[in-house]
Amino acid sequence: MRRLRVGILFGGKSGEHEVSVASASSLLAALDPERYEAVPIGISREGSWQVGQTPEQLAAGGPKKELSGREEAVVDPTHHGIMRVDGAGAMDLHDSAIDVVFPVLHGPNGEDGTVQGLLVTAGIPYVGSEVLGSALAMDKWRMKAVFAQWGLPNVPYVGFRAYDWVHGRDELITRLERKLAYPVFVKPSNMGSSVGISKARTSEELAHGVDVAIRYDSTIIVEQGIEGREIEVGVLGNDDPLVSVPGEIKPLHDFYDYRSKYTEGLAELIIPACLGDDQVKRLNELARGAFLAVDAAGLARVDFFIRATDGEILLNEINTMPGFTATSMYPKLWEATGVPYPELIDRLVRLALERFDDRQRRRVTL
Repeated sequence: MRRLRVGILFGGKSGEHEVSVASASSLLAALDPERYEAVPIGISREGSWQVGQTPEQLAAGGPKKELSGREEAVVDPTHHGIMRVDGAGAMDLHDSAIDVVFPVLHGPNGEDGTVQGLLVTAGIPYVGSEVLGSALAMDKWRMKAVFAQWGLPNVPYVGFRAYDWVHGRDELITRLERKLAYPVFVKPSNMGSSVGISKARTSEELAHGVDVAIRYDSTIIVEQGIEGREIEVGVLGNDDPLVSVPGEIKPLHDFYDYRSKYTEGLAELIIPACLGDDQVKRLNELARGAFLAVDAAGLARVDFFIRATDGEILLNEINTMPGFTATSMYPKLWEATGVPYPELIDRLVRLALERFDDRQRRRVTL
C-alpha cells in the first residue's frame, strides 16, 4: 500500500515561530514511517518556504551549502502539491504531489486563515479548520462576539481599535473602567501563546498594557480578570466532535503567560482535573458549542475559567492549532482520554481527508 505523503508545514513569520518548530519536531518523530512519507516544509522568519528543511535546520538558520535537500518552494495548484525551485529558478514537478498538509503553524500568518486559504486555492487537503474557523478563532474580539451570538457565556470584555486608542485614550480608559473592574488583562486581539499580554491593576498599568499590545496588532481586547480555576479541554472531530477529559492549569507565576507556558516548572498541569460530573458535562457542552460556533474542524483546544465566587463556567477562548509537542496540553489531554499521540495524528489526517472530500462534493457553479 502506498504511503501517504504528509507535508509538515512549520516555522513562519510569527512570534510563535519557536513553538511551531518544536511542534514539528515532535510530529515528525511520531509519524509512522510505514504509513507516512514525511515532507518537512520550513518557513523562515522572513517568509521563505523551504522543502526538505528540518525543524533543527530551520532553528539553526538553515543547512550549510554542502547539505542537499533545501530548495525554495511554491504551492502548485495544478499538481496539488509543493513545487521545488532550484537555485537557477527551474521548477521540478517530479513527485511534487502531497496527499495532506499538517500546518503546525501557530499565531498570525499561519493559524489565522491565511495559509488555510492558500491550501484551499491549491486544492491541497490539510489538517485543521478552514479559513473562517481559523480567522474567527484567531481574532479574540470577533470570536467572543460570535460566542455571545450563540448564547455561550463569555468572560466580560471590551474590544477596540488601535486607531481609537491613539485618538482618544482618555475616553477609552473611562469606558473600560466603567465596564470592567481591576484587575484586567490587556491582549492583542490576533496573537496566541499569551504574546503581548499584560495584567493591569491601575489605569497607569492599563495604559502601558495597551501601548504594548498595539505593537502586535491593530485591534485590542481588554478582559475582566477572573479569580478561579483555569480549565482546558481538547476537541477532536468535524461535524460531530468529541471532547477530551478536562485538564487544569495552575500557574506558579502571576498568570499563565508565554514564559509560564513554555518554561518547564512554571505551571502545574493536572490531568484529569478534579471536577464533578455536572461540571464535566457542562464543559463538554460549551466546548462543542464553541467549536461549532466558529466552524472549527479537526482539532481545537478550548479554555475556560471556573469563577471562584459562584462556580460559573466561562469561556475564555478557542485555539484551532494548539501546541502539538508530545508534552503540549492538547496531546496530553487526549492521551489521558485514551488516544495516544501517534493515534491522534492518524485521526487528524483522516479528518482532514474527510473534510477535503466533503469540500470537493460542493458545487461551485450552477
